[in-house]
This record gives sequence, C-alpha cells and structure tokens, in this order.
Amino acid sequence: MKSSFKDIITSDEVVLVDFFGTWCGPCQALMPILKDVKETLGDRVKIVKIDIDKNQALATQYQVRSVPTMILFKNGEPKWRQSGVLQQKDIVQVINTHS
Repeated sequence: MKSSFKDIITSDEVVLVDFFGTWCGPCQALMPILKDVKETLGDRVKIVKIDIDKNQALATQYQVRSVPTMILFKNGEPKWRQSGVLQQKDIVQVINTHS
C-alpha cells in the first residue's frame, strides 16, 4: 500500500523531503550527499524525494520556487527549509538539531 505524502510527513519520524527536478544539475549532485546522510543517521531520518515535474501540486503547496529544495518535517510541521546543495555534515547537523 502506498502512503500518502501527508501520512509520511505526519509520522513521528523526522522526514527530510528533497524537492528535485530530473533535469537539475545541483539536484543530481545532492543525491549522493543524501545517501551519505541516510547511511550516517539510519533510522533516525526518513528521506523522501519528490519530483516537482510529477508532483506540481505539492511543489506549489510548499512554495518550492527553485530546486533542489529540502524541507525537514517533524510531526507534519516544517521545521527547516533550504534551497541549494548543502554538505552532508551540515544536513546531519540540521537533522540532529530537530530530532
């Protein structure tokens, strides 16, 4: 069964959502960084990738104006957002601050 976006972000897990475009160079650069973040934090974070071209309503709802944009949710509330590529240690630090 496929979970809805709302179900995913309202869980009690910390959820990092990466809004990206398949055509976006910086988005491609962020992919291995997010993989490292997941390897570092394991079950302490759920990382969800949202293709803005396939999910335009969600991108509009969260006012994603540029990609990549990452939004960190906890209990359905956006706790942090950032556009552009960040280094793995910076993303881990943000997640640790909010978890």
